Order: sequence, then C-alpha cells, then structure tokens
Amino acid sequence: MRVVIAEDAVLLREGLVSLLERFGHTVVASVGDASALVEAVTEHRPDVVVTDVRMPPGFADEGLRAALELRGKDPGLAVLVLSQYVEQTYAAELLDSGAGEGGGAGVGYLLKDRIGDVREFVDALDRVAAGGTVVDPEVVRQLLKRRRDPLQRLTPREQEVLALIAEGRSNASVARELFVTEAAVAKHIAGIFTKLDLPPAADNHRRVLAVLAYLRG
Repeated sequence: MRVVIAEDAVLLREGLVSLLERFGHTVVASVGDASALVEAVTEHRPDVVVTDVRMPPGFADEGLRAALELRGKDPGLAVLVLSQYVEQTYAAELLDSGAGEGGGAGVGYLLKDRIGDVREFVDALDRVAAGGTVVDPEVVRQLLKRRRDPLQRLTPREQEVLALIAEGRSNASVARELFVTEAAVAKHIAGIFTKLDLPPAADNHRRVLAVLAYLRG
C-alpha cells in the first residue's frame, strides 16, 4: 500500500513512517504542512493519506481542508485523519465526504492516542484503504453521551451495535464482541436503519449514514 503522511510534528511524522514501513507499506512522501500534502498527493497518487487535522500555517483545520480538497478531485482517495481531540464538526465533515451513493472511498477519524496501539492503528488504516469507515471508539463514546435524538430511539443493544459499526467492525466482528449470532446482529442493524429513518440503499452506504447520525445535528 502506498501512503502519504502529513504531520507537522517531526518526531511523530518520522515515527509513522517507520511504523508503516515495518508493516510492509510504502511511504511515498511525508510532509509537514497542508500545501505540501496537496502537492505530494498530486505527484504520487497514493492509495491512502494519513493527515493531522491542524497543520501550519494557521494550525486550525488546514490538514482536513486539504484532505477534503483532494477527495473532491479524486473521490477514490482513502483518507485517515488524526486529531488530538474529539472535534465533532471535523469528524462529520470528513465522513460526509465518504457518504455518497455506494459508500465512496474509505474514511477514518482517529485520535492520536490510538497510534500507541500499533496493531489497532495499522488495522484501522488497512480498513480505510480497503474502502471502510473507521471512527475512534472514544469519539463514539463521547458523542453517545452528548446526543439524545435520534439515538434515544435506539435500544441499549442497538446503541452498542452502532458503536461497533462506527469502529469499522463487520457483522461477524460485532457478533463476536457481543457474544450473539450474526443473525441477531443483522436484526439489530435493520432496527437501527429503520429508527434512524435511513432509506433502502447499498448496505455499506447505510452503515456510513448510520455513523453520521452520531455526528450531525
């Protein structure tokens, strides 16, 4: 897998390069600001981008804006965004960019603390590169506490299932985590789609829209 990394902190950037190369991926460019990110992706056409949200010169949302700009030009570009804090608007905007009909390319939103769990981080990157949607478990937990509607319509078990879907889990993985059958998981997911008023569509597309129910409003 060919990766472009954008991170202004030199030690973290170099650490990400070493980590991904250790797992067999090729880092075609590692840059320290949003403008360089756009240039690197245009030149190298990677499979996936890993970028910080806040980057020079303003340390606001330059990294996210660059990622969204790049996805606007190439909807097939997978993007994994890293953030120091849970920022609801940023997470929603990123996931919206992958919520087109058919599910779009892979998107992910992880807190930087997640990098400490090497295997979990690499697995998340692989899922995003394969077209999946991954949301940091801590983001899910905090948003569950904040949101009341439409999530109040979900049963506690349906909320558990939706939280695991937001982490990028498959039905089989959700079933193993909750010690239930895949048929039970499918039934809960159908209930989630109904209660969140999600119309019939490709299953992966509706899963992304269900995750976005956490982040909008």
